[in-house]
Amino acid sequence: MTTATHDHIAPPSRLLLLAEARALWETGAGIAMWPLLQLTPRGDGHPVLVLPGLVAGDGSTLLLRRYLRSRGYDAHGWGLGRNLGPRQGVEAGMVQLLQSLNETSGQKVSVIGWSLGGVYARLLATAQPDLIRNVITLGSPFSGSPRATNAWRVYEGVSGQSSHDPRRMKYVQPTPPVPTTSIFSRTDGVVAWRCSIEKTGPQSENIEVVASHLGLGAHPAVLYAVADRLAQAEGEWKPFNRGLLGPLVYPDPDRDM
Repeated sequence: MTTATHDHIAPPSRLLLLAEARALWETGAGIAMWPLLQLTPRGDGHPVLVLPGLVAGDGSTLLLRRYLRSRGYDAHGWGLGRNLGPRQGVEAGMVQLLQSLNETSGQKVSVIGWSLGGVYARLLATAQPDLIRNVITLGSPFSGSPRATNAWRVYEGVSGQSSHDPRRMKYVQPTPPVPTTSIFSRTDGVVAWRCSIEKTGPQSENIEVVASHLGLGAHPAVLYAVADRLAQAEGEWKPFNRGLLGPLVYPDPDRDM
């Protein structure tokens, strides 16, 4: 699927936007299912960098990072305050952190980006592929119209930049040259789900969940999928086996495309 097919799509409906309130329930479900989520394979200790979404900071990814640490990963926030867009110093700061994690550990870094954070993750993978083990995005708008979200006005307001940014998007839209997973929800109330669809290939995939946009970083189905993806040995990437938990948890992402 090419990005051009998404240029005409509208942002999620007002009903879906209102349904974002379920993020509170999804966070509670993630906490309640914590013991079961400990059954996922343990990691090998490699560093994981977690990038927050628009106007969010490291506090928003705390549950996800704690979960990853409980599974044996060296999980880090980005340490750059609230994500107010690619302001001066932000991109350089992420590159410096990525390089530092790589040098300190002697290992490649997995990068997880939530929403706008996933756009950054893809930028990093394009610029520094030798330092990145894999990229996982959560509800990230990396294709289609920049206004196919309910957040573009917020983005322009806090960043002082246009949401139409072809200079950066030419590096974001192509599949990164590393193993790449896009986790998305058709009931996302912020980002039109078609803007989060990755072109599947030998090292790229889509995983669909039934979740709100604001709950993606704590939803138990997302936590499980992220842990499953990170647990793969370097150089031995395989597509996600959604059949383990069934279509009610992980619907077929290729239907009705």
